[in-house]
Amino acid sequence: MTKPILACFFAVCFFSSLGAQSFDIYISDAGNFNNPPWQILKFDQNGENGEVFISDHVSWPQDIFFIENENTVLVTNLSSVTDGRISKYNATTGEFIEEFATGIGGPTRMKLGADGLLYVLQWKGNGKVLRYNLDGSLEDEFTETGVNESIGIDWDADGNLYVSSYGGGFVRKFSPTGEDLGNFISSNLAGPTNIWFGENGDLYVVDYNGSSVKRFDGNGNFIEVLISGLPQGEGVGILPNGNIVIGSGGTSSVRVYDSAGAFIKDLVPSGTLGLITPNAVVFRESSTLSASEVYKEITFVRPTVGERFQIEKTGGLKEATSFEVFNSAGEFIEKINFADSTVWNASALADGVYFVVVKLPDGAVARQKVVVQKKN
Repeated sequence: MTKPILACFFAVCFFSSLGAQSFDIYISDAGNFNNPPWQILKFDQNGENGEVFISDHVSWPQDIFFIENENTVLVTNLSSVTDGRISKYNATTGEFIEEFATGIGGPTRMKLGADGLLYVLQWKGNGKVLRYNLDGSLEDEFTETGVNESIGIDWDADGNLYVSSYGGGFVRKFSPTGEDLGNFISSNLAGPTNIWFGENGDLYVVDYNGSSVKRFDGNGNFIEVLISGLPQGEGVGILPNGNIVIGSGGTSSVRVYDSAGAFIKDLVPSGTLGLITPNAVVFRESSTLSASEVYKEITFVRPTVGERFQIEKTGGLKEATSFEVFNSAGEFIEKINFADSTVWNASALADGVYFVVVKLPDGAVARQKVVVQKKN
């Protein structure tokens, strides 16, 4: 069984577009943990031209998640004084907009699931994995069992969910429906943070207290220490070429390793822009809409529900040369040139909400929401 189609679109389209276009790197800085300074930093793909992207209304930040169709970005805040909040900011300026969600037991990692819901881990409280709609409404408590100090999340090819416990030193496994399947890894970990599955089916675990990245097979058996000499590792991004970008709190830097675990360089040198404790690394295409671009919500796609959609080149769309499609999280699905077709065939996609986008001659962006719903 393969991972659900929608999840594959997330990964394949994102990384293929990264390989073809420039991108920016966003770094969460946990500062002195429960004490400031705290900030979100932004760099280009070479680790240069850095800037402080967010420094206000942030308290012990943990993770970063962009909602592209809204041009917003979410940041989880672990500090107890913030009532366990996820805050929303303008993705271009970093300006605070509103609280996305509150009352969470210390939110840490966020990750979009194949169901289009945002999965959120809790450091404390009942420790259950929460699911949110992208409008900020709570869907449910997904897991039947809590994981204390949970801080790493990923899915295997069968849709099983895995959550790491920093304080417990283990990785827990849950079924695709949230049923507790027990510990997947119970040894060889001193303080796991980020986890991710490789294409080989192995699970990679950043061991914060073990100053390393460790590799386990698909049954949870220890294979090797992939990366050593990594003090307080947390925050991981995988480049299209397989290189691993990872934060090192012990050196206040962000490092790059090749897929075999060999150190390449410091992408963000120690202390850059006051960096103290990097704990999240997120990539974003730098071609995303600028502040000068605005959306025009107009009707140019018919029907609005179905699996085949006609794009009408009328009015300001007459001069447009192509259109693009994004999913409900704003992640790129495909681009179609009008010279090839004015029809979007969505029959191969999962049912759900999508956005058709066309750039207009005046610099604005025409956007329409459609619902892919295939016939039974």
